Parts: sequence; structure tokens; C-alpha cells
Amino acid sequence: MTGHTTVQLAYDGSGIDGSLFTALTGFARDTAWLNAPMELWTNAGLGVFAVLMIIGWWRARARGPRAMTLALAAPLCVLVAFAVTEVVKQLVAEVRPCYSLPHAYFVDVCPVRGDYAFPSGHETVAAATVAALFLLDRRLSAVGALFALLEGFSRVYVGAHYPHDVVGSVVVALPVAYGAGLALGRVAVPLVTRLSTGVLRPALVAAGAAPAGTRPSVLAAQAVESVHDTAAGSSRTDG
Repeated sequence: MTGHTTVQLAYDGSGIDGSLFTALTGFARDTAWLNAPMELWTNAGLGVFAVLMIIGWWRARARGPRAMTLALAAPLCVLVAFAVTEVVKQLVAEVRPCYSLPHAYFVDVCPVRGDYAFPSGHETVAAATVAALFLLDRRLSAVGALFALLEGFSRVYVGAHYPHDVVGSVVVALPVAYGAGLALGRVAVPLVTRLSTGVLRPALVAAGAAPAGTRPSVLAAQAVESVHDTAAGSSRTDG
């Protein structure tokens, strides 16, 4: 447990759900064996969301330009959501729980006073990734949602945020990232289609995938032609 000195507050969020916060940090005090793993996860766990986006990109290579556009847009959506929540954070200027409730139990060290609490930047990244992946691959999004829940819990467990900081980040990040994904998914497809025919093709299109913009009717005609060619060659060989 780390001790902190009470200072003049900018905005004290403890009046919203301080009792729930102390209940969860009390649980952290009673589960000392879990402190180190949760402290490690709360920061390193963000890498999981990067991995999920990479998996989404890899799968999108075989799904066409729109899917690839959404895959490439995913990290941009996260950045947009993070930027928005950083603006909100500066406007609200809610000090961290370690300043408002200095006698509570804290796993994480107390950050500088200007590093405000509402909304949570970590949970913003998690929630924004879930929203961006929802447009691309709902299975990956569901997996991301489970990790996002764990990330949100860990932020309160280590004492970095109040529960409402986590909820607030989800409320802001989900629609912002989803909206950004929808917008980019519409306007950037032509650009990704052009890039898929150039030197970036190996990164944007899986080997053996149809060229960008090829219509299903054309693919069907090519398949029929291939079958006829194979049959004709077989007949000549038999003759």
C-alpha cells in the first residue's frame, strides 16, 4: 500500500462511487497474491488489443477491399477515440482517487496531479478496439469485449480509476470509434482498392485471392472456362 498526501482538489469524483471504489480496492488488499499480476495486466494487457487488430488485418486480406479498409481503419478509430477522451479529460479535470481518497489501498503508484482520471485512457483503447472490430469481425470483437471487461476491472483494482471513469470511457469510446469506422469504411475503400493492385498488394491481399474489384460473375465465368480447358486437355490426352 502506498500513502498519499491530501491536496487541494480540482474535481473530486469520490462522491459519485467512492464507496464502490474502496470496496474494490479493499478486495485488492485482501488478495495480495493477485496484485502483481493485475498491475502487470493493466498496462501490458493493452497489447492484446493490438494483437486482435493484427489478426483482423490478416484475415481481411482474403475478404476484399472493404474488409481491408475496416482493418486498416481500426487503429485510426482507436486514435480518434483516444484523442476525444483526452479532450474530455482536460475539460473535466477529475483528480485521481489517490488524491481524493489517500487512505484507500492502492496497488498502482499515484501519478502526477495533472494526469486526470475521467475518462480512463486504458479503457478507451480497449472499448474503441471492440467497436472498430465489430465492423470488421464480430468474433474478434466479442473476444476483445471480454478482455475490455478485464481491463476495466483492473483499472479500478489497482486504484488508478473510479468505476465511473471506466464506464465513462466506454460511453465515449464506443460511439466515436464506431462512427469513425463507418466513415472510413465508406470513403477509403477506393484508395485501398487502388493500393491493392500495387506494390502493397502482398500486405493487403492474400495469395490466390481475386483481384480487387473483380465481380462474382466474372469469377464464375473464369471458373467455368478453367473447367472446360481442363476437360479439353484431358480429351486430347486420351485421344
